Amino acid sequence: MSLDPAIAARLKRTADGLVPAVVQQYDTGEVLMLAWMDDEALHRTLTTGRATYWSRSRRSYWVKGATSGHAQHVKSVALDCDGDTLLVKVDQVGAACHTGDRTCFDADVLTVTPA
Repeated sequence: MSLDPAIAARLKRTADGLVPAVVQQYDTGEVLMLAWMDDEALHRTLTTGRATYWSRSRRSYWVKGATSGHAQHVKSVALDCDGDTLLVKVDQVGAACHTGDRTCFDADVLTVTPA
């Protein structure tokens, strides 16, 4: 099977066929990470309830937590108004970041100095 054609028609993909997926903890709103999906990864995510992404570096699919145990159980997926970004709300088990941090945004917070 493949991605529902009605959903596929709404997606605006990058030149390499990908859509960014912002991943958020469903109950707290905490932003966990950014990953990439193509049509197949989105189809797998929607039909299995397990977050599946396309790894640009490995050039392969990966199910979050398949090797680390830090799984993402998908609660919902939404497409933004332009069709060029996905919001994936998950129940995160353990760390979301490959560094072992809870989120990929924990380690390097930048200082904002308003003008």
